[in-house]
Amino acid sequence: MARASLREYQLALSERLQSAAAGTRVPTKLGLRAGGEAWLVDLKEAGEVIPVPAISPVPLARAWFKGVANVRGNLYSVSDFAGLLGQPATPLTDHTRLLLVAERFRAGAALLVEGSLGLRTADGLKLRTGEAPQRWVRAHYEDGDGNVWKELDIAALIQDEAFLEVSI
Repeated sequence: MARASLREYQLALSERLQSAAAGTRVPTKLGLRAGGEAWLVDLKEAGEVIPVPAISPVPLARAWFKGVANVRGNLYSVSDFAGLLGQPATPLTDHTRLLLVAERFRAGAALLVEGSLGLRTADGLKLRTGEAPQRWVRAHYEDGDGNVWKELDIAALIQDEAFLEVSI
């Protein structure tokens, strides 16, 4: 599992502090790809994004519930986000990642996604109005290239009955 070195972390933190002091907008959303769609997650709701560790399957669970993963001594229940959305299962590739839900939710949950699309600011996104409401979608956006982004509401997801009911 790749980890950032202390030096890389300090450099990134220094850059963010300098940007904040200069009045530059600091990215507040994490871009992800899941089920062939672009998603945004508020950084306050995301724990971290990591390469996929070994996942132990759980018997008699729904197909989208992949099992349990040990991340630095903590167990996380792993759900395939694309599968949960009714899309084909996420293939495991070099780009596949786990999004750990922020510790403040005390959910011990992780979402399997196709990959990370980096950090985003809301400046380049235009809110799309009139979109049909969907579970766990806080808002729909469009970027300057015409790409549609859905903002995932982690709090709504982890409280949703369908997400909590993993047994067959």
